[in-house]
Amino acid sequence: MVKKVGHPRKKRERHTPSNEKVLGIKDVLIVPARLLLDPAYFNILAMLLLLGESILNLLVINKVSYTEIDWIAYMQEVKGFIEGERDYSQLRGDTGPLVYPAGFVYIYSALYYLTNKGTNIRGAQYLFGLLYISTQALVFTIYKQSKKIPPYTIVLLCISKRLHSIYVLRCFNDPVAMFFIYACILAMIYKRWTLSSVLYSLGISIKMNGLLFFPAFGIILWKSLGAYKAIGHLFLMAAIQIGLGYPFVSTYPESYLSRAFDFNRVFDYQWTVNWRMIDEKYFVSTEFAKLLLAGHVFVLLLYINFIWCKKEGSMMDAFLRGFQTVGPSLTADEIITMMFTSNLIGITFARSLHYQFYSWYYHTIPYLLWQCKWLTTGRVNFLLHMRIFVLATIEACWLTFPSTDKSSWTLLACHVIVLVGLYGTDIGETYHPPRSIIASQTAS
Repeated sequence: MVKKVGHPRKKRERHTPSNEKVLGIKDVLIVPARLLLDPAYFNILAMLLLLGESILNLLVINKVSYTEIDWIAYMQEVKGFIEGERDYSQLRGDTGPLVYPAGFVYIYSALYYLTNKGTNIRGAQYLFGLLYISTQALVFTIYKQSKKIPPYTIVLLCISKRLHSIYVLRCFNDPVAMFFIYACILAMIYKRWTLSSVLYSLGISIKMNGLLFFPAFGIILWKSLGAYKAIGHLFLMAAIQIGLGYPFVSTYPESYLSRAFDFNRVFDYQWTVNWRMIDEKYFVSTEFAKLLLAGHVFVLLLYINFIWCKKEGSMMDAFLRGFQTVGPSLTADEIITMMFTSNLIGITFARSLHYQFYSWYYHTIPYLLWQCKWLTTGRVNFLLHMRIFVLATIEACWLTFPSTDKSSWTLLACHVIVLVGLYGTDIGETYHPPRSIIASQTAS
């Protein structure tokens, strides 16, 4: 008999550990790497950070003791308004007279009712925790519009100990004003010019520090809308201020204007974070104030003429062109850089920075560090370390209490380093995720 020859049966492959795909370190690390480096994952990173920040703020509110500084005084000031007083000179608290515009009165009157006449401080802390998260979400959205920074810069916005304290352990009015300023910047990015003007005016109505943004804000309106529409927006902002202040202007105008918009106010030397190296007698002098104002104007003119109006040729060319034609649309990064830089110039030359003023510009520092000319060339790791070092040094200066000559000199040096780095260069290079991230994404 002839045996049939058939096809040999295939032996079943045995699955051994060597046949299975083993996840290596690179596979494990690629997920956080994408979150931190790939703009496509920006929203996921932002949501995770906001969730973490929410938990952290709850822990801070419930585990760290609240420190009373200005909250009771705020409540005392608005109580007089609620009871019918319209003379600003008569609205006072334990820390002195009311010195903020009418928007502050309305905001804190609402908080007065929401917190049982200001006695429910824990409730106020929760409201300011919500304000903190809302502000972070706003700033994250601003950063997302940029084409010049890596996604992980928003992580740096969440690491300030002093900033958390200002919001949820102090309940200052500075963060309230800054919420409207950041909302204004976001509206500008989306070319919602009327909305941006309304938001900007509302921010100033709470605290006048928003005026530090005005040089850039005015130039952006002038270049984007032309002279006549820009002037119209200025009238709109003025009308908002008049409308908000009407209950006071219509009764005691001189009292309101002299108190709410007091440009000659001198802050206490003992609380200053900057210029501690200056003798107190000279610190409060008119000569020092004039010197700082001259420096402020000089640096602003340098930026306006040689950086912000560089495309038009000069500041005068940009001014005249505004009456003739509307210029090309500004990019998101041009708007962000101009607004943030204008504010930093004002802060650098401010006579006194109190600890709550840190909220005026902390959110802008990471972005500005990525635009500095002296940090745009060289080894990537070194550049990252230097940026983080400058940010950490600024934070350390603001954590030093009371401030010292050394901390004030160091803070000034950091501000100057950033301003010099921003001067004489175009907006930073467009950010691209590392090739390894792109390759791993394609492979998966």
